[in-house]
Amino acid sequence: MTTLPERPRTALLVIDVQNGVMAGTPRRDDVIANINTLVGKARAEDVPVVWVQHADDGLVRDSENWQYVPELILRDAAEPLVHKNYGDSFEDTDLEQLLAERAVGRLIVTGAQTDVCIRSTIHSAFTRGYDVTLVADAHTTEDLTEYGAPAPEQVIAHTNLYWRYQSAPGREAAVVDATDVRFTAP
Repeated sequence: MTTLPERPRTALLVIDVQNGVMAGTPRRDDVIANINTLVGKARAEDVPVVWVQHADDGLVRDSENWQYVPELILRDAAEPLVHKNYGDSFEDTDLEQLLAERAVGRLIVTGAQTDVCIRSTIHSAFTRGYDVTLVADAHTTEDLTEYGAPAPEQVIAHTNLYWRYQSAPGREAAVVDATDVRFTAP
């Protein structure tokens, strides 16, 4: 139902599952395990997997914190790695071009930080015409309560709640558990 009809494929987007981002996040191991399962399923079904990796003053490129968690194995160029410096995975990156080259009009989104990179990317994708499915149990965020934010579990639950009811002409937003992910469009 995407507004990108010449792009019938689905891709799995794995955002910022890096050592420094995932350290201390709730359900870290479960989220990574769910992402790993989805990566395996996508590979088995010949679905593009696109990895996104953030860098900034707190995640210095090539540092240990910047590296992807060791539980997730990135493949060669067949699975592109998008480097970004902003929350939105599309902002000043080649993500849009990579998805167009693969005829992708539907995204299955996983990763971290729920309240920054996940939210900005799902909204950006949706406004660009993509159908966007957020995997409810495959994203997480750090505890920012000392800055006035809700507890991480509440941030995750709220994002799952409001994305489930997101709507726009010609596009579909959805929230599903990892076990219910289908890479073929409904």
